[in-house]
Amino acid sequence: MATTEDITESRLLLAEYDRIKEEQKTRIGFRDNLLYFTLAASTTILTISVQSRQVQLLLTVPVICLVLGWTYLVNDEKISAVGSYVRDRLGPRMAELTGARGAVFGWEAYHRDDRNRATRKRLQATVDLFTYVALPVICMAAFWCSPAVRPLLLIVSLVQALALAVLGWQFLRYAER
Repeated sequence: MATTEDITESRLLLAEYDRIKEEQKTRIGFRDNLLYFTLAASTTILTISVQSRQVQLLLTVPVICLVLGWTYLVNDEKISAVGSYVRDRLGPRMAELTGARGAVFGWEAYHRDDRNRATRKRLQATVDLFTYVALPVICMAAFWCSPAVRPLLLIVSLVQALALAVLGWQFLRYAER
């Protein structure tokens, strides 16, 4: 059992660092699996829709992409927030306590200085937008061009289109530069 003499601010900060980095690692794995799951679920729906010739089933793809896309986006934001917190709050506080010259937890800043980072971020944003916005819009367009269009389903699809526009805007808004 630790005594109060064993507990120092720097130990507490290191423990916090370990926990939030573990959370970040878990969120990264979850976020990345969401992308694969979204593609698998969408492909399954597309296959079933084509094989059964029930075009209205395509309207489930936007629902899947909206729910999983929002979850992906929230996790991505939290992953970035952990990095920002370590860079802007935790690292400077540890440097102050230890008297370290230079950055503490330097990886948090170092990996952001890669000259290809901006290109990778743009490409990832493109993949995200294609997966979570363009793919469901393509499914809706296929539905709109089919004879299966009924007034209620058309209204549902238009609401989905609006929600996807909001999701796409959020992806662009939160994309790091």
